[in-house]
Amino acid sequence: MTTEAANKIKYLLATGAINFSSDTFKIILMGTGFTFNKDTHHYYSDVSGSELASGNGYTTGGNTLAGVSVTEDDTDDRTEITWNNTSWTASGGAIGPTPGAIIYDDTHASDAIVGYIDFGGEQTQADGGTCTISNIEVRIS
Repeated sequence: MTTEAANKIKYLLATGAINFSSDTFKIILMGTGFTFNKDTHHYYSDVSGSELASGNGYTTGGNTLAGVSVTEDDTDDRTEITWNNTSWTASGGAIGPTPGAIIYDDTHASDAIVGYIDFGGEQTQADGGTCTISNIEVRIS
Protein backbone atom coordinates (compact mmCIF):
# COMPACT_ATOMS: atom_id res chain seq x y z
CA MET A 1 0.00 0.00 0.00
CA THR A 2 1.48 3.34 -1.02
CA THR A 3 0.31 6.83 -0.19
CA GLU A 4 0.72 9.95 -2.27
CA ALA A 5 0.05 13.54 -1.19
CA ALA A 6 -1.88 15.83 -3.52
CA ASN A 7 0.20 18.75 -4.80
CA LYS A 8 -2.51 21.24 -3.80
CA ILE A 9 -2.10 20.32 -0.12
CA LYS A 10 1.31 22.02 0.04
CA TYR A 11 -0.15 25.32 -1.18
CA LEU A 12 -3.14 25.08 1.15
CA LEU A 13 -0.87 24.44 4.14
CA ALA A 14 1.36 27.38 3.23
CA THR A 15 -1.64 29.71 3.01
CA GLY A 16 -3.20 28.44 6.24
CA ALA A 17 -6.32 27.13 4.46
CA ILE A 18 -5.99 23.73 6.17
CA ASN A 19 -5.56 23.10 9.88
CA PHE A 20 -4.85 19.51 10.91
CA SER A 21 -5.54 20.38 14.55
CA SER A 22 -9.12 21.51 14.06
CA ASP A 23 -10.44 20.44 10.63
CA THR A 24 -12.53 17.32 9.95
CA PHE A 25 -11.00 14.79 7.56
CA LYS A 26 -12.83 12.04 5.69
CA ILE A 27 -11.79 9.01 3.67
CA ILE A 28 -13.65 7.66 0.62
CA LEU A 29 -13.27 4.51 -1.43
CA MET A 30 -12.78 4.88 -5.17
CA GLY A 31 -14.46 2.84 -7.89
CA THR A 32 -12.77 0.28 -10.08
CA GLY A 33 -10.32 1.69 -12.61
CA PHE A 34 -9.71 4.98 -10.74
CA THR A 35 -6.23 6.47 -11.16
CA PHE A 36 -5.11 9.30 -8.86
CA ASN A 37 -3.52 12.39 -10.44
CA LYS A 38 -1.74 14.46 -7.78
CA ASP A 39 -1.51 17.41 -10.19
CA THR A 40 -5.20 17.74 -11.08
CA HIS A 41 -7.16 16.07 -8.28
CA HIS A 42 -7.40 19.03 -5.90
CA TYR A 43 -10.91 18.80 -4.46
CA TYR A 44 -13.57 16.20 -3.65
CA SER A 45 -15.55 17.42 -6.68
CA ASP A 46 -12.62 16.37 -8.91
CA VAL A 47 -12.99 12.72 -7.85
CA SER A 48 -16.56 12.33 -6.55
CA GLY A 49 -17.77 10.88 -9.87
CA SER A 50 -15.33 7.98 -9.38
CA GLU A 51 -16.27 7.24 -5.75
CA LEU A 52 -17.96 3.93 -4.92
CA ALA A 53 -21.73 4.27 -4.86
CA SER A 54 -23.64 4.00 -1.59
CA GLY A 55 -24.73 0.49 -0.72
CA ASN A 56 -23.77 -2.74 1.02
CA GLY A 57 -22.39 -0.90 4.06
CA TYR A 58 -20.63 1.94 2.22
CA THR A 59 -21.98 5.52 2.12
CA THR A 60 -20.73 8.12 -0.34
CA GLY A 61 -18.86 10.92 1.36
CA GLY A 62 -16.94 8.33 3.36
CA ASN A 63 -15.97 7.86 6.97
CA THR A 64 -14.82 10.62 9.30
CA LEU A 65 -11.24 10.05 10.39
CA ALA A 66 -10.25 10.37 14.05
CA GLY A 67 -7.01 10.66 15.95
CA VAL A 68 -5.02 12.93 13.66
CA SER A 69 -1.34 13.27 14.51
CA VAL A 70 1.23 15.47 12.77
CA THR A 71 4.90 14.57 13.17
CA GLU A 72 8.08 16.27 11.99
CA ASP A 73 10.55 13.74 10.56
CA ASP A 74 13.96 15.43 10.27
CA THR A 75 15.70 12.17 9.39
CA ASP A 76 13.63 11.66 6.23
CA ASP A 77 12.96 15.39 5.64
CA ARG A 78 9.17 15.28 5.67
CA THR A 79 6.02 15.80 7.70
CA GLU A 80 3.87 12.76 8.47
CA ILE A 81 0.13 13.03 9.07
CA THR A 82 -1.56 9.94 10.50
CA TRP A 83 -5.06 8.96 11.59
CA ASN A 84 -6.63 6.02 13.41
CA ASN A 85 -7.77 2.98 11.44
CA THR A 86 -11.22 3.10 9.82
CA SER A 87 -13.55 0.38 8.56
CA TRP A 88 -16.78 -0.50 6.77
CA THR A 89 -18.75 -3.71 7.29
CA ALA A 90 -20.16 -5.21 4.10
CA SER A 91 -23.87 -5.94 4.52
CA GLY A 92 -26.24 -7.16 1.80
CA GLY A 93 -23.43 -7.59 -0.72
CA ALA A 94 -19.77 -6.86 -1.32
CA ILE A 95 -18.00 -3.52 -0.97
CA GLY A 96 -15.83 -2.86 -3.99
CA PRO A 97 -13.89 -3.54 -6.02
CA THR A 98 -11.80 -0.51 -5.11
CA PRO A 99 -8.22 0.38 -6.06
CA GLY A 100 -7.70 2.87 -3.23
CA ALA A 101 -8.95 5.64 -0.97
CA ILE A 102 -8.92 9.44 -1.02
CA ILE A 103 -8.44 11.50 2.16
CA TYR A 104 -10.00 14.95 2.04
CA ASP A 105 -10.57 17.93 4.34
CA ASP A 106 -14.32 18.14 4.90
CA THR A 107 -13.96 21.49 6.69
CA HIS A 108 -12.24 23.22 3.76
CA ALA A 109 -14.72 25.18 1.60
CA SER A 110 -13.93 23.05 -1.48
CA ASP A 111 -13.20 19.78 0.38
CA ALA A 112 -9.49 19.79 -0.48
CA ILE A 113 -7.82 16.44 -1.15
CA VAL A 114 -4.96 15.62 1.20
CA GLY A 115 -3.79 12.42 -0.47
CA TYR A 116 -4.46 9.00 -1.95
CA ILE A 117 -3.85 5.51 -0.60
CA ASP A 118 -3.16 3.04 -3.41
CA PHE A 119 -4.13 -0.52 -2.42
CA GLY A 120 -1.81 -2.00 -5.06
CA GLY A 121 -4.71 -3.58 -6.93
CA GLU A 122 -8.48 -3.85 -6.82
CA GLN A 123 -9.81 -4.99 -3.41
CA THR A 124 -13.27 -6.34 -2.60
CA GLN A 125 -14.77 -7.06 0.81
CA ALA A 126 -17.25 -9.94 0.74
CA ASP A 127 -20.68 -9.67 2.33
CA GLY A 128 -20.43 -9.95 6.13
CA GLY A 129 -16.74 -9.05 6.27
CA THR A 130 -15.06 -5.87 7.46
CA CYS A 131 -12.98 -3.69 5.17
CA THR A 132 -10.36 -1.97 7.35
CA ILE A 133 -7.78 0.61 6.33
CA SER A 134 -4.92 0.53 8.82
CA ASN A 135 -1.92 2.81 9.36
CA ILE A 136 -3.49 5.73 7.49
CA GLU A 137 -0.70 8.16 6.66
CA VAL A 138 0.15 10.95 4.24
CA ARG A 139 3.73 12.21 3.94
CA ILE A 140 4.52 15.72 2.80
CA SER A 141 8.06 16.37 1.61
